[in-house]
Amino acid sequence: MVDSKKHISQQDLKGHNKPGDLWISVQGKVYNVTDWTKHHPGGDLPLLSLAGQDVTDAFVAYHPGAAWQYLDKFFTGYYLEDYTVSEASKDYRKLVAEFSKMGLFEKKGHCALYTFVFMAMLFAVSIYGVFCSDSTWVHLCSGGLMGLLWIQSGWIGHDSGHYQVMSSRGINRIVQVLTGNCLAGISIAWWKRNHNAHHIACNSLDFDPDLQHMPFFVVSSKFFNSITSCYYERKLHFDSVARFLVSYQHWTFYPVMCLARINLFAQSFLLLLSKKNVPNRVQEIFGILVFWIWYPLLISCLPNWGERVMFIVASFSVTGIQHVQFCLNHFSSNVYVGPPCSNDWFRKQTQGTLNIKCSSWMDWFHGGLQFQVEHHLFPRLPRCNLRKVSPFVVELCKKHNLPYNIVSFWKSNAMTVETLQAAALQARDLSRPVPRNLVWEAVNTHG
Repeated sequence: MVDSKKHISQQDLKGHNKPGDLWISVQGKVYNVTDWTKHHPGGDLPLLSLAGQDVTDAFVAYHPGAAWQYLDKFFTGYYLEDYTVSEASKDYRKLVAEFSKMGLFEKKGHCALYTFVFMAMLFAVSIYGVFCSDSTWVHLCSGGLMGLLWIQSGWIGHDSGHYQVMSSRGINRIVQVLTGNCLAGISIAWWKRNHNAHHIACNSLDFDPDLQHMPFFVVSSKFFNSITSCYYERKLHFDSVARFLVSYQHWTFYPVMCLARINLFAQSFLLLLSKKNVPNRVQEIFGILVFWIWYPLLISCLPNWGERVMFIVASFSVTGIQHVQFCLNHFSSNVYVGPPCSNDWFRKQTQGTLNIKCSSWMDWFHGGLQFQVEHHLFPRLPRCNLRKVSPFVVELCKKHNLPYNIVSFWKSNAMTVETLQAAALQARDLSRPVPRNLVWEAVNTHG
């Protein structure tokens, strides 16, 4: 019997991977998602990064079952020729289906409630310390508590960007703006755009923004070739300034992390003031303005400039712990150059992530990042369920000979510093000349 279906080869599909011409395949059916990029809840970057190939595993990971019904309106009438599914992908999709039947994607527990209560306590105590005490030490501790509040805000923002932490989308959105924009000064729109790009292209040097920290840090000597960032849409120049900073990055890593929040403030403003499509831009800007009203006013209530600077440094330094945590999960893991490949999506997620071994009573500290492998494979899974599914993921990785890397918190720090040191020593190799400036010459002059 003759097959009446129209087919398209994988090579032809690969040709539809440019802005204005974006096709994808899900379970062998080909869809034209070109016009959907403007409305896609996850932003345009995931579609731009994965277009021109079968994306079934990624689609299953990031979309609930209800999303399947909307695919048909994008169907081109074509089916992917020679469509096959690897054994690892088959088992992965079965696991997603099993978790869904068990209700694990819907059972969120009381994690968000506990976090909100903790945040309210931290905010109240920090404000009380500023207004009701004359002690310098109390003011210093108040700054530290504010930093701890921002860390908890970060976990809520992270969770709410992946799944609905509240009972409705409207309330979920309010929580995002309040805890992210208003309380922490970080645009949730920027966070979602940046984080979705990271998840889709985990540890791709030119597609994953979480590895693109030039001129301060590089995790691979491949950055020395001044690669082009597909996220920032510009070349990351490895010039004399970058070489100088990178040469000492294993020493500057923790000090820079203490001030890394400044970069998040800057990135938020750059996105909101850009011409890029930003959903709810007015809400986002209003929330940021709220932060830049109450936080400076609070600091101004301190008795002198010394204590004001101390408060800012304390709050930034404490929240720097979270910035370090984000780096630990990926800096020392495998990296690659190029767009994410759907056929290797599952393996790339496990190769590019590192779990942190910890007891359950420390889960509040890590915010779910300790189960980074599980989180990257099942991003919609509430963090309270990550520990429950961990044994299943370990078994899946073992069955298909996939990496499942897990070390202690202290070991992960050591691995990160070792990675930075290795790149730093390579950057000092003067046999690879780059344009120099007076600073470089002065620091490296002998005699």
